[in-house]
Amino acid sequence: MVLSKTASDSDESIHSTFASRYVRTSLPRFKMPENSIPKDAAYQIINDELMLDGNPRLNLASFVTTWMEPECDKLMMASINKNYVDMDEYPVTTELQNRCVNMIAHLFNAPLEDSEAAVGVGTVGSSEAIMLAGLAFKRKWQNTRKAQGLPYDKPNIVTGANVQVCWEKFARYFEVELKEVKLSEGYYVMDPVKAVEMVDENTICVAAILGSTLNGEFEDVKLLNDLLLEKNKQTGWDTPIHVDAASGGFIAPFIYPELEWDFRLPLVKSINVSGHKYGLVYAGIGWVIWRSKEDLPEELIFHINYLGADQPTFTLNFSKGSSQVIAQYYQLIRLGFEGYRNVMENCHENAMVLKQGLEENWPLQHCVQGRWRSAGGIFSQGQQTP
Repeated sequence: MVLSKTASDSDESIHSTFASRYVRTSLPRFKMPENSIPKDAAYQIINDELMLDGNPRLNLASFVTTWMEPECDKLMMASINKNYVDMDEYPVTTELQNRCVNMIAHLFNAPLEDSEAAVGVGTVGSSEAIMLAGLAFKRKWQNTRKAQGLPYDKPNIVTGANVQVCWEKFARYFEVELKEVKLSEGYYVMDPVKAVEMVDENTICVAAILGSTLNGEFEDVKLLNDLLLEKNKQTGWDTPIHVDAASGGFIAPFIYPELEWDFRLPLVKSINVSGHKYGLVYAGIGWVIWRSKEDLPEELIFHINYLGADQPTFTLNFSKGSSQVIAQYYQLIRLGFEGYRNVMENCHENAMVLKQGLEENWPLQHCVQGRWRSAGGIFSQGQQTP
C-alpha cells in the first residue's frame, strides 16, 4: 500500500519561489516586516531588485576596480568574517597589512634603511587616508606654533580647485581653511607658482594631486617642491607637501618611473593611494604612507589592549573587514612589479585608443544649454564657438 498526502495551499515547501505568496505580495519598504520569509524568497527578491543597478564591468565613469581573479575572490570570502581591528586574534592579517605598507612605501621611494619598518596604515579608501594625513599635518603645525608661542587657531591648507570632495570634507569637518588655486582655461590643475604664493605662516601643507579627478592629469610636484623649498628658506617656515595619489600612485611608478613626485622630493611628507583604483582591489581599501615616524605625531596614535596585548591604531573608524587588505596583498605578490607594469601599460594604450576614437568619430560640435561647444572634453579643451 502506498501512503501519500495531498498538498495543501499552505504547504510552502512544494511551491517555486515565484509561485509563493512571498513574491506575490509587497514587502514593506521602510519598516521591518512582521514575519520571516524563506531564504530563497529573500534572496530572489533582493537579487531581482539589484538587477536594476548598472553593470559594474560596464561602468566607464569610475576608476574603481570591478574584477579580480577567482582565487582572490575565494580569499576574500574566506576572510570576510574577520574584524581587522582584532589584531591579537588575527595576527597574520595584521602582518599582511604591514607587508603591504612596506611594499607601497618602497614603491614610493621612502627613505628607509634595510631593516627599518615603514610608517603607514590601511584605510577605507583614500578619503579616510586623506583625513588621517590632514590631521597629522594639522597637529604637527599646532605643536610647532605652540612651542613658538604663536597663535594656532587658524590653520589652512592650499590645494587646486580640482581636488576631490574629500579635501573639502576634511577642511569642513576638522576646521581648516581650504585655500583653492583657481583653474584657468587650458590649465586644469593646480599651478605650483600660484599655490606657493598663497602659502602663509598658517599653512599646514600644500596638497598636490597625482591624477586629477577632472582629467587624470598629474600636477607638477617637483616644481612645487622646488618653489616651496625656496619660500621656506626665505621665510623660515617649514611648509610640507602631501601628495594625493589616489589615482596615480599605482600608475606613475610603473609607466613613468623617472618622474619625481614621491618621497624622492624632501618636502613630500605623506602620500595616499587608493588600493581599490589602480591598486586593482575591489572598493573599500586605501593606504596612507608617511615619510618617517617623525611626520606622524605620536599623540594621534591610540594604543588598545582589549585582547591582552598593546596594539597601536590610527584610524577614524574602529571595526572593518579584513578582506580588502588580504586582496591587496594577493595582488602585490601575484602580479609583482612586472604584472602591474603590464596592466598599467595596457590601460594607457586603451586610453589612447579611446582618445583617438573620440577625436576622429565624435561629432565635432553639439549643443549644450543653448550653446554650441566642441565635443571631446579634455581632448578639445572645451573651446566654445558661437
